Amino acid sequence: MLLLEPGRTGPAWHALGQDLPRPRAILAVSAHWTTTAPAVSAALQPETIHDFYGFPQALYELDYRPPGAPDLAAEVAGLIPGITVDRQRGLDHGAWSPLRAMYPVADIPVIQLAVMPQADAETHYRLGQMLQPLTQRGVLILATGGLTHNLRDIVGDADDGEALPYVSEFRDWFAAALERRDLPALLDYRRQAPHAMRAHPSAEHLLPLYVALGAAGENAVAQTIYRNCQLAALALDAFVFAAGTATAPRPASTT
Repeated sequence: MLLLEPGRTGPAWHALGQDLPRPRAILAVSAHWTTTAPAVSAALQPETIHDFYGFPQALYELDYRPPGAPDLAAEVAGLIPGITVDRQRGLDHGAWSPLRAMYPVADIPVIQLAVMPQADAETHYRLGQMLQPLTQRGVLILATGGLTHNLRDIVGDADDGEALPYVSEFRDWFAAALERRDLPALLDYRRQAPHAMRAHPSAEHLLPLYVALGAAGENAVAQTIYRNCQLAALALDAFVFAAGTATAPRPASTT
């Protein structure tokens, strides 16, 4: 619904697209493409997938059709042995929703990387590490999901920005761990972060962040660029992971 009711988040996404160095291509890591093994899309012209139900008709009429990037998919396949290349899959709403706000002209090639809910945070971090060379080739790794995501806790009449106490505690812990780069704690967040199981009953909405973190490199610096919460349970915080030098390309995680 952020595309119809953008609030403060839509403009923040747009500003992120303006602030980041313009990439030659985008590898979007979305919580809404899940597989049991690594997979990357390679469609020449990705279709807009409306993978949601029961929303206003206006959402189903939205379209986002950037060019695909089969050449980038080939690069990904060269970095991740045995990865499945899906030449048909389009862009799900986890990818095209923020991209429509960030790059509305839709002139930057985009492909997607799947997440594997049965695998842990460290597996996705290591996957990101394998993708690190892409960040030196002008590729933006855009990780989308949610810093908290428990639909059972949604408060329908909550004010924009209002957060349940456990949501605030989890997001504060996580942002602090990112900014001090406490990798052992981050990889073990299910045990160490407060209310982790409630914030993420299943992990798919947080796993994309670990791919971007791994791709940013061992000396990456995390910067919190946006904080917000919707419906009291859905933290919309966004982070940029900058490599150790100021001139290096920057993978981003919008969560």
